[in-house]
Parts: sequence; structure tokens; C-alpha cells
Amino acid sequence: MKKVTVIIPNYNGKKYIDKCLKALENQKYKDFDVVVVDNGSEDGSDRVGNKYKLNLNVIQFEENKGFAAAVNAGVESVDTPFVILLNNDAYATPNFVENLVNAIEWERDVFSAQGLMLQEEHKDLVDSAGDYFCSLGWAFSKGKDKSLGKYMFQKNVFSACAGAAIYNRDILEQIGMFDEKFFAYIEDVDVGYRAKLVGFKNIVVPEAMVFHVGSGSSGERHNSFKVTLGARNTMLMMHKNFAWWQWIINGPAIGLGILIKIIYFSRKKLRREYLDGISQYRRMKKDMPKFWGGNTRIRWRIQWELWINCFKRL
Repeated sequence: MKKVTVIIPNYNGKKYIDKCLKALENQKYKDFDVVVVDNGSEDGSDRVGNKYKLNLNVIQFEENKGFAAAVNAGVESVDTPFVILLNNDAYATPNFVENLVNAIEWERDVFSAQGLMLQEEHKDLVDSAGDYFCSLGWAFSKGKDKSLGKYMFQKNVFSACAGAAIYNRDILEQIGMFDEKFFAYIEDVDVGYRAKLVGFKNIVVPEAMVFHVGSGSSGERHNSFKVTLGARNTMLMMHKNFAWWQWIINGPAIGLGILIKIIYFSRKKLRREYLDGISQYRRMKKDMPKFWGGNTRIRWRIQWELWINCFKRL
């Protein structure tokens, strides 16, 4: 049985999907399968065909069900112990798959291991060296727009960015799959948080690099779709994973974080979209089940990390 399957969620990725799959053809490690999960694309990118030297399967949705649903469909369609999630606009370097497999096999307490994501247009600059979450209620990518040289070492992160990361499937099934209520954005932070609550960790493997276009399906870095879902899902993620006492001690910081975001997005002419996301959270939270994994000691350790991460963001 093969160890790993690469799962690529795709939505109208005609400009990117061919280059993404060709990069996988050039992997030095060959013993992997590929599943493309198409979210009802209308640009023909669902018709990837069999021209690639890959063991490739395509799952097609009739409509866009979101990133989380596509990931879950891909995971449920395979039986490999590990799955790699890869954005359709991420181009893997030749050692990408091999280095991720080696990293997650080496450390048994690792739930996810992210490759170092570099910017396609500026290949010496980082796009993501891991996802972080802080007590201001902000999720952010470490190293964004910073020099590559500062991040060439393996380290623990709060969660892996699902744009280029490997996951232990057994642990994923234990803590629950990607939350489809999120549709897209922050679902990877949520699943990483849940893994931490039950004692596992998430890491970055800088030797496993990809070059990432960024927002290949949703558009530019800040757009109405991303801002609304980002605001909504961040609040839902806290609602889902926080203990009651975390709302008390983080409440003032979260309020300040929301105020700063309102000012920031007002300047971007996206204030209404941000506030719409907060409103959607208020409507949805009553139907969002809590994740009860973890004990008080682990939750306090994570809380300390949330405080420390504020300084990493600021």
C-alpha cells in the first residue's frame, strides 16, 4: 500500500492546475497517488485528462461546496495513512513529497507538517512559514513577505497551512475532519487547534518547498469573499475550541482586535464585508458544536501560546 496521496482541491484553476500537476510529475519520490477534487469549475479545469505520468483520479462536484468539503471528499476516497493537501496554484519542488513524508514519519506526535511556501513572483520571499493564532483573535501566516533565509529551519507552528501540508489520517479521523461549515478559510487553523488540544503538534519543514501564486481561486489577497469568511470563521473557530474561561481572559484583546480590523478594512473599503462576517458568526454560532478534547493543563499551555503569538504578529 502506498503511504501518501496528494489531494488538490480545484475551482476554476485553469491557469494553474497544469503546472501544479507537472511539478508533481517531477517528484523524486514516486510512490504516491493524486486526487483532484473539482468544485464545479466552469473554466474546463476539471478536465485534467490522463496526460500526466501520475496515478491520478478526479472527483467532480456539480457545484462549489467549498475547500473543506473538497478536502474531506478527497481524504474519504483514499486509504493511505498520510494525505498531502496542495493548492492548485502551488508548484512543488522535486523533494517536496519525500521531505514531508520523512518528517511526519520521523516524529510520531506530529499531526501535520507544512512545506515552506514561497511566492511565485518573488521566489526569495516567504508566502507562509506556518499559521499562527493569537489572543487578539487574529490568524496570520508567519514570515509573509520576509526573506527566505530567516526561515530555513524546522520549527513548531500553531497550525499548518493546508495549501501545502501533510496530515496523519488516523489523527484527522480521531479529532474530526475539516469543518465544512467554514466553507473556506481558517478551517486549517481549526483542525490544527483541535490536534493541539489532544496533545499533537504541527510543524514546518523548510526543505519541502512550493512556489505559491496565492488566491488563485478567490482573487487578490484582500477581497470581499475572503474578508467576510475570514472574519466569520475566525470567530467560529474560537467559539468551537475555547473553554469558557478563555472568553473571559481574552475578551478585551479580542474586542481590541476587532476594532483594529474595522479600522484596517475601512481603509481598504471592505469594512462592510468584515462586519458582515461578524454578523454571520452571531447567526451561526448556536449551531456550531464545541470541541471538548483536551484537559485544562493543555488548554492553559495553548493559552500561553496565544499570548506569545501576539508579539510574533505585532
